[in-house]
Amino acid sequence: MIAFPNAKINLGLRIVEKRPDGYHNLESCFYPVGWTDVLEILPAAELTFKSTGLTIPGEAATNLCLNAYHLLRADYALPPVRIHLHKAVPIGAGLGGGSADGAFTLKLLAEQFKLGLSAEQLEAYARRLGSDCAFFINNQPRFCVGKGDKFENFSLLLAGTWVVLVNPGIHISTAEAYAGITPRHPADDLRQLLWQPLEAWRAAVKNDFEDSLLPRYPILGNLKTQLYEAGAQYASMTGSGSTVFGLFSEETDCSSLFKNLSFWQGVLL
Repeated sequence: MIAFPNAKINLGLRIVEKRPDGYHNLESCFYPVGWTDVLEILPAAELTFKSTGLTIPGEAATNLCLNAYHLLRADYALPPVRIHLHKAVPIGAGLGGGSADGAFTLKLLAEQFKLGLSAEQLEAYARRLGSDCAFFINNQPRFCVGKGDKFENFSLLLAGTWVVLVNPGIHISTAEAYAGITPRHPADDLRQLLWQPLEAWRAAVKNDFEDSLLPRYPILGNLKTQLYEAGAQYASMTGSGSTVFGLFSEETDCSSLFKNLSFWQGVLL
């Protein structure tokens, strides 16, 4: 079986408090985008994992796809499988690519072996994999709170909006990103800000990580400026970086602007 784990972007991102367990509570709207990896899972005589495409740092044995398999195998008599992940979504880029790979592995295994798991049950397994893995089970726009693993229905519809994503090849670790954060509870409601017209977001909808990361990595601010100059109604860094995206009211080909960078453009669904 084959699936195409997709990335997501953050429409606004607020770090509101540090938790006793060392994690942070946040507020953000997660929105799926069409930049994808390719994941194939087939029955096999023994469990194997292979990755192609972009190099995945760390030991293969700790990959979220394998972690997802072992989570389900602990509760169900799963036979061995061969997992092949072709990595195209940049890593450490704020796009949730690794989380999507883990979540889609859960979904593929549940379907392939007819485990009869509900979306809620799959989300529970996904939360054990990582903070934002559970989002990719339903894979629909959601307002996210907690560690990014609790969701509120949020019918923000941007279908038909053109999105451009640019990654400058900078790997920003989660620890580095959070080192520059001072958590705070904002006075205004991000949900209400996101209901405003798209052109109003520039002055109101913010990613908290930008305050410390844009001065440290000037290219990120330059990419935002280029996207606005190209006609974006809104541009922002996604997640803890380093991908920057722009939202456009109509199809806009930005490929000539970002020839030497990892780049994806398409329409939001």
